Amino acid sequence: MTRIKSIGAAVAAVLLSSIAAHAGDVRIMWYSDGGEGEVIKDLLSRFSKANPDVNVILDEVSYDVVKEQLPVQLEAGKGPDIARVTNLKAQSQHWLDLRPLLADAKYWDENFGAQADWMRPDGSNAITGFMTQLTLTGGFVNKTLFEQAGVEIPGPKATWDDWAAAARKVADSQKVFAMAIDRSGHRVSGPNISYGANYIAADGKPAPIDQGAKEFLSRFVKWNEDGTVNKDVWVSAAGSTYRAAADDFINGGLAYYYSGSWQVSGFAQKIGDSFDWVMAGSPCGTVACSGMQGGAGLVAVKYTKNPKDVAKVMDYLASADVQKEFAERSLFIPAHKGVAAGQVDFKTDNPHVKAALKAFVESAAQTAPAAMKLPGWKWSDAYYSAIVARISQVIAGEMKLDDAYARIDEDIKAKVGGN
Repeated sequence: MTRIKSIGAAVAAVLLSSIAAHAGDVRIMWYSDGGEGEVIKDLLSRFSKANPDVNVILDEVSYDVVKEQLPVQLEAGKGPDIARVTNLKAQSQHWLDLRPLLADAKYWDENFGAQADWMRPDGSNAITGFMTQLTLTGGFVNKTLFEQAGVEIPGPKATWDDWAAAARKVADSQKVFAMAIDRSGHRVSGPNISYGANYIAADGKPAPIDQGAKEFLSRFVKWNEDGTVNKDVWVSAAGSTYRAAADDFINGGLAYYYSGSWQVSGFAQKIGDSFDWVMAGSPCGTVACSGMQGGAGLVAVKYTKNPKDVAKVMDYLASADVQKEFAERSLFIPAHKGVAAGQVDFKTDNPHVKAALKAFVESAAQTAPAAMKLPGWKWSDAYYSAIVARISQVIAGEMKLDDAYARIDEDIKAKVGGN
C-alpha cells in the first residue's frame, strides 16, 4: 500500500527525526513545483498493487524542507530512504550506490548516464538515482499585458537591459511590476555567466566573485532599488531561503518573470485562459544568452535499512514506460535518454504549454560552457547560497554592494574550509 502524507516545514523536522524504518518500508520525501505530486502518487499506487510486500510511504513536503532541514538529518545519519532534491553533488556522500542492487545497471548507464555525475561523489561510478526531469531557466512573458500596453516583446537577441526597459513601459501602463527573478542563486547565475562570470577556479575550487558577476548583480540591485524588480521577492525571506515569484506571475502582477521550465505545469493549471503567456528564452549579456540547466534528482539515501526494496522502487520509477508517462503528464522535459529521443506526447491541450516546452528545448542549445559545468560542481550550492544571502542584504539596505561582494567570497571560503 502507498501511504501519502502532506507535511509542512513546521512538522517536517519532527517527522524526519522520528523515522523508524521497518522491513519492507520505503519512505520517499517528495516536493512538487506543479502537478507532478499527483502523478507520482498514481504511479506509486500501481507499484504497490504489484508489490504488496513493499510499503511505500510518500511524504509530500515543501521545497524549504528539502533545502533546509533534510541536510541536517543527513548529517546525523538519518532521513528518508529516497528523496527528491536539487542540491545533488554537494550532498552526494549521503547517497546510496544502487549499482550492485539494480536489475540492469547498464540500462541506467545508457539512459541516465549523461547526468549521473551530477549526483555522485567525484571520481565515482556510483548510480545514486536519476533526474526526474531536465530543467532550464528562462523568462516568461505576460503577452496580454504587453499587448494592452502597446509594447513590442523584445526579440531573441535582446539584452537584459532591453527587457528591463520594455517591461518598465508595460509596468507604467498597466500598473504592475515590471520584472521578478526567483530568490535563488541558481536563478541569477545564468545572467551572471551571460556577462562573463566564471565561478570555478583553475584548481576546481570556487573563484572570487568576478567582474562578470558584478556586471549583472549591480544591475539587479539597481532594478530592485528603482522598482523595476519586485523587491519583496528577495527581502521577504532570510539567509539563503528560496522564494519563487510564480504566484505574482500567475496572478497577472508581472510583465516579465525569470524562472524556469519547472513552472510550466503549474502555469498550465493555475493561469488557464486568464491571460496569454509565452516563454522567451534567456536575455543576453555581453558574452552569452545563457540559462542554467539542472533539475531535481530522485536519489537513494545510504542510511536506509531496506536497500533492496529501495532499489526495487527505483528500478520501477526509472523504467522507460513510467518515465515516459511521468514526463508527459507532469509536462517535464524528460531526462531519460531513450524517452527523450522518442515521441513525447505532452498531455495538454494548452497551446501556451506546448509552445513553452518547445522553446525551452530550443533554448537549451544556447547554454554557455561555464553554465554547463555547474550542475556537477561540488561547490555550486555554496556559491548560490552566498549570493542570495548577501545580495538580499544589499537590496534590504543593510549592506553596501562592494561589502557584499567581499562577504560572498568570505562565506564561500568558510564553506570550502580545508576541503
